[in-house]
Amino acid sequence: MSIRHGLLALLERGQMYGYQLRAAFEESTGSTWPLNIGQVYTTLNRLERDGLVRSLPEHEGGQRPYEITDAGRADLALWFATPISRADRPRDELSIKLALALTTPGVDVRSVVQTQRSATMRTLQELTRLKFASDRPEDLPWRLVLDAMVFQAEAEIRWLDHCETSLVRYRPAPPTGTAGRPGAVWHADEEARR
Repeated sequence: MSIRHGLLALLERGQMYGYQLRAAFEESTGSTWPLNIGQVYTTLNRLERDGLVRSLPEHEGGQRPYEITDAGRADLALWFATPISRADRPRDELSIKLALALTTPGVDVRSVVQTQRSATMRTLQELTRLKFASDRPEDLPWRLVLDAMVFQAEAEIRWLDHCETSLVRYRPAPPTGTAGRPGAVWHADEEARR
C-alpha cells in the first residue's frame, strides 16, 4: 500500500493535519506499518504539488489541516478500483537471501532456513494472539490486516518447508562444464548417466 493513497483515503473522511493523519493511519492498520511524521509531511507536500490535496489556513495551535481535492478523490477511486499487481509489491528479501545463500561458499543454507522458520513461527504465534485479543466490530480493519499477516506467515512457513525439501535433493553445480549456464544444477544421478 502506498502512503500516498493511505493519506488520501484518510482525508476522504475529513480535514486532518499531519499528526492526526499519522495517528489515524496507524489506528486503521493496527500499527502494523508505523509512519514517521516526516513521511507524512513529505507525502502531503507531494500530494499538494500534484493537486490531490490542498492545505488550509493554520489553526491557532499552528497545525495546518489538509483536505482532499476532486482530483484526489478521482485518484483514490482509481486506486480502489485497480487490483494490486505482484510486480507492484516490494521485492521478497527472504527469497533473495536464500538464493544468495545457495551460491555463497561457506553458508549453511539449512541453518538459514531453520532460523527463518523459527522467527516466522514466533511471529505467527504473536499475530494469532493479537488476533483473538479483541472482537469488537470497530476493530475489523485491524483484524483484517492481522489476518493478512497471519496468512503471509503461514505461506512463508509452507515455502520454507518446500525449500528444505528441495535442499535435500540439491547438488551444487560441478566446478567446470555447466557452471556458467544459468539455472544449471548438477545431480549425482546425472553424473552416473555420463
